Amino acid sequence: MERLPPGQRWIPTPIVYDIVDHIPDWDMDSYRLRVFGQVENPLELTYQQVLELPSVQIVADFHCVTRWSVKDIQWEGVPTKVIAELAKVKPTAKYVMIYCLEGYTTNLPIEYFLAEDSLLAYKMNGQVLPKRHGYPLRLVVPKLYAWKSAKYVCGIEFMEEDRPGFWEQRGYHMRGDPWKEERYW
Repeated sequence: MERLPPGQRWIPTPIVYDIVDHIPDWDMDSYRLRVFGQVENPLELTYQQVLELPSVQIVADFHCVTRWSVKDIQWEGVPTKVIAELAKVKPTAKYVMIYCLEGYTTNLPIEYFLAEDSLLAYKMNGQVLPKRHGYPLRLVVPKLYAWKSAKYVCGIEFMEEDRPGFWEQRGYHMRGDPWKEERYW
């Protein structure tokens, strides 16, 4: 299969986009990753507790809805399946909402969240995740456009019904598959 989805072009490094002008230095002493909703075991993990979970490295292409792609970004972090298993996700959960420290949200079908190559990254290209690329945690979902790979993650809600996140409320596609060019409604 061709690596470059339709309508995309390769660039050397990711372009940084944010919904706010200034990203503060997060207070990591009070940071917590909350996992809640359709789960039997709600979680509240410190950053250090996340770092102690099983981790993997993946290399994946990164596709932005604005028509650029970057080859072979190396990510390291916790497989999203590990988080789901710890939280004991209920079979009623069909969707996931991701919450971020600066107010951003994004939704996705649970099968993308649980995919083998989806993770909560804390490293990018062998280095601690740079602040502008999502420190402390970035959801990485290589099978979807990059706006679904939310930065500054602080919450994961497992849901029965789908709800639009930040960009989806503004006309972006609810799923965002780059191979189907699911950019906007």
